[in-house]
Amino acid sequence: MVAPPTSMGTRYAKSGEHHIAYQVHGSGQIDLIWTPSYFSHLEVQMEESSFRRFVDRLGTFARVILFDKRGTGLSDRVALPGLDDRMDDFRAVLDAVGSDKVALLGTCEGGALSALFAATYPERTRALILANSFARATAADGYPWAQSMEEWQQTAESIPEFWGTGLLLDVFAPSALHDPRVQEWWPRFQRQAVSPSGIRTLLLMNSEIDVRDVLASVNVPTLVLHSKGDRLCPIGAGRYMAERVPEAQFVELPGDDHYIWFGDDADRFADEVERFLTGTFNPREPDRALVTILFVDIADSTRKAAQLGDRTWRDLVDSFYAVVRNELERTRGRLIDTAGDGVFAAFDGPARAIQAGLEIAERVQRFGLTVRAGVHIGEAEIVGDGLRGITVHIGSRVASKARESEVLVSSTVRDLVVGSGFRFADRGSHALKGVPGRWQLYSAQA
Repeated sequence: MVAPPTSMGTRYAKSGEHHIAYQVHGSGQIDLIWTPSYFSHLEVQMEESSFRRFVDRLGTFARVILFDKRGTGLSDRVALPGLDDRMDDFRAVLDAVGSDKVALLGTCEGGALSALFAATYPERTRALILANSFARATAADGYPWAQSMEEWQQTAESIPEFWGTGLLLDVFAPSALHDPRVQEWWPRFQRQAVSPSGIRTLLLMNSEIDVRDVLASVNVPTLVLHSKGDRLCPIGAGRYMAERVPEAQFVELPGDDHYIWFGDDADRFADEVERFLTGTFNPREPDRALVTILFVDIADSTRKAAQLGDRTWRDLVDSFYAVVRNELERTRGRLIDTAGDGVFAAFDGPARAIQAGLEIAERVQRFGLTVRAGVHIGEAEIVGDGLRGITVHIGSRVASKARESEVLVSSTVRDLVVGSGFRFADRGSHALKGVPGRWQLYSAQA
């Protein structure tokens, strides 16, 4: 692949049927993709001198890749996607600029997406930088650094009425609150970045973000930067991430701005990113990665085989495997193993695994079979073309608890498919054979 020029105006990457707007700035030797917080607009942001100066500073040591997430800015204004689709958009931009290995800079909710990408694709990730970011959007036991769900909903319902009038500057950039130039730019930036109904949908979707279980699976060099006075993402949220990503570095900065390009912290943010990325470190080749596991077994297979006879049963099993292969190809799953009348597959995102499980369960009913399926996500050991470890065992045990024609998922999977359009029925808390503790399981429905 021939890489495009190192500096360019707005271009578009194709992600499925959708267009994702991106720009490239700078001429450094390191590729750095910046995942923005909440909303963005590539061209209007560049009109703000603080932002442009910050990007230029990063561009002295990196090739800086900027993009607008689907549904915002200059990207297609379509239904806001779940995390799987957002990772697809992320990869589409990297492919478009010819980047095989990249450093990730994630701010606010962009940090959650960047952490998920780093854990899932360690072979494409040079390093991870989380700046004024969070792992979970709502408060929970052991995680007090967020609003309650009720507060999120109240904000989402009230914000459209005032959107684009200049509200929230005191939260995103308090240092610029009395700057006439920024006061003129900020409302226009809001209006161009996302519509009133779009910001409502975005807030409701983001309120369900929870990547706490992903952090321990990040196996790339990681730097966590956080402004001490950030009102949108309290510094405790940054410390939480740094404590749970293996060997992460944590740097506290003294400012109050959530946007890292405003205020006195801006130069320090850029300095710390440069120090981290251009210093000497030798990341090892990944032997572990975050993967989504799907197990599918034919239900009541022994009785059916005895009823039908060997030849007829073998034909049915062959038809089952044909359906599985077709679905895995369609959803980008990878067949890891087959055993008798069951399959074990891996995916780079949980929504695709659920989709594959549901489609397989529906299609095999046409020739008289029913299946049980289980989906789990976690860190697994890469052994050649195979996978092993506790995540694999949990996926198998989840599938064993499923009813006929049911796709059962762990709570971790449910939390990571926010915005993907699935519904979940609570199946209660279960003990999984050979696995410590109790596990909350949910039945997935299209």
